[in-house]
Amino acid sequence: MMRRPRLPRVEWSRAVAALRSVRARRRAVQAVMAGCVLALLPSAWMHAVAADRLRTTADAPSAEVAVVFGAGLLGSRPTPYLADRLDAAAELYRTGKVKVVLVTGDNGRHDYDEPDAMRRYLTAHGVPDGRIVSDYAGFDTWDSCVRAKEIFGVERAVLVTQGFHIRRAVALCQAAGLESYGVGVADVHDATWYYGETREVFAAGKAALDAAFKPAPRFLGPKEEGVSRALAALAD
Repeated sequence: MMRRPRLPRVEWSRAVAALRSVRARRRAVQAVMAGCVLALLPSAWMHAVAADRLRTTADAPSAEVAVVFGAGLLGSRPTPYLADRLDAAAELYRTGKVKVVLVTGDNGRHDYDEPDAMRRYLTAHGVPDGRIVSDYAGFDTWDSCVRAKEIFGVERAVLVTQGFHIRRAVALCQAAGLESYGVGVADVHDATWYYGETREVFAAGKAALDAAFKPAPRFLGPKEEGVSRALAALAD
């Protein structure tokens, strides 16, 4: 009987090492592919939720309240991006699409007050002061959505923000129980836009976790009647 030839020990060791190397590379590729799929899932979720809820100022549905998210200040004035959001909200008010504007932003320091700066801008652009309500604890998108629903009693709203942010805003407000439609203002493709687009890739993961686990906002506080009072004044 002929015996099967055996590889020399050195060649056998090399063959085993090569096989292990191929398997290791295959596992690495599979891990990278799985990671890419997992990384894209939050963005896919946001796009799916917001798909039929994005509008322009011209075709936005009527709602009692518009929610405008803060976007930073230059000194005491809104940044150009925030000014664009406020311009869109003012247009929604002038055309009768909304009755009250809820401005939500950061007032975490005494020398930094987004909501009051937003209020001043809106009044200068034709929105009566009595139709503007301020949320001083809108520290991030999730907090703003939860507070609009739980603290200010908003059930349905048109959200106003940049195009790169609008899907996340709609998805989070929907998860918070606030029926939402989004108006994404036109984006200028400058350095801020590229930063915002890149940031959204990473923010999508946190948004998905917020929607899944529904953490309490950084500051919830007692219920406020600003929105209901502003709407009641219209009926008087």
